[in-house]
Amino acid sequence: MELNTNAKVGIVGLGLMGTSIATALLINGQKVIALEPIPSNTDQNTPNRILRALEECYREGLSTVPAGDLFKKIKFTSDYTDLKPCWLVMECVLEDLKIKQEVYGKIESSVPDEVIIATNTSAMPISMLQNCLKVPERFFGMHWAEPAYTSKFLEIVCGEKSPLEVGEQLYAVTKKWGKEPTLVRKDIRGFITNRIMYAMYREAFHLVENGYATIEDVDRACKNDGGHWMTFCGLFRYMDLTGLQAYHSVMKDLFPELSNQTTVPKLINEIAKEGGNGIFNGKGFYEYTSEEAKAWESTFEKFKFDINRLSSTYTDKTKDISSLKTKK
Repeated sequence: MELNTNAKVGIVGLGLMGTSIATALLINGQKVIALEPIPSNTDQNTPNRILRALEECYREGLSTVPAGDLFKKIKFTSDYTDLKPCWLVMECVLEDLKIKQEVYGKIESSVPDEVIIATNTSAMPISMLQNCLKVPERFFGMHWAEPAYTSKFLEIVCGEKSPLEVGEQLYAVTKKWGKEPTLVRKDIRGFITNRIMYAMYREAFHLVENGYATIEDVDRACKNDGGHWMTFCGLFRYMDLTGLQAYHSVMKDLFPELSNQTTVPKLINEIAKEGGNGIFNGKGFYEYTSEEAKAWESTFEKFKFDINRLSSTYTDKTKDISSLKTKK
């Protein structure tokens, strides 16, 4: 299957992730058709959110094209037939199987069989979802990070019926979108990054709930250790850089002691049952006034642009190092 990547990309679902992905595509030269499956959800805030993000990308140097010019390359619609000229349609709706099934049926009835359909799910197995389609071989996972326009992260996930060669083509395309993608060749729940991160979350809860450390202690330790090196080199390279033998020695004694709890931790369960949603309502692992919540949100936004620039600098340097191997 050859991908006609000169055509448009469709996005179905214009919530936080859908609008973020649309912005990422626009700043990398891709025309977009943005569809909200529930027309009443599409209000002026949706286009404005994308326009503001484009303006921020231009101001921060992630895009050299003025926001207004890029904004002309997106079409908003609630009509599935408008997706017909797309080479790829990405679903970004709620993590609800019934809703996703309905959306896939409408997409498939509106686009040719060779059009790739992808999901941004981070929770549902791709192999399960692709069985909801008449042509399951065209279905892949494309798991983005938020915000999609500052992060280089993207996981491309093959289901049991997804041709690996098409996954490799998607991998090549997304590199042109400014990503450093990962191709997950065999479907597994949570894919790569979520499996690693949730193992970390589980151990963090174990340490707090059993009195070894406070929430603040755990956050501080993670920020000042892993937070310093992970964006530079990842896990395996870090072990190479700092002494593989030491890690091998520690693992023998430490791995048996790590938490293997399979239920939701009590700490987050209690907060969630009380309606806590972090900065969005001021109640989370920390308490926030409305002013504090806004300050954390705006500072996080600025940090994501700054870390993108710093990470890009070292990405280029490590690519130069990697090229030494091919020159020998």
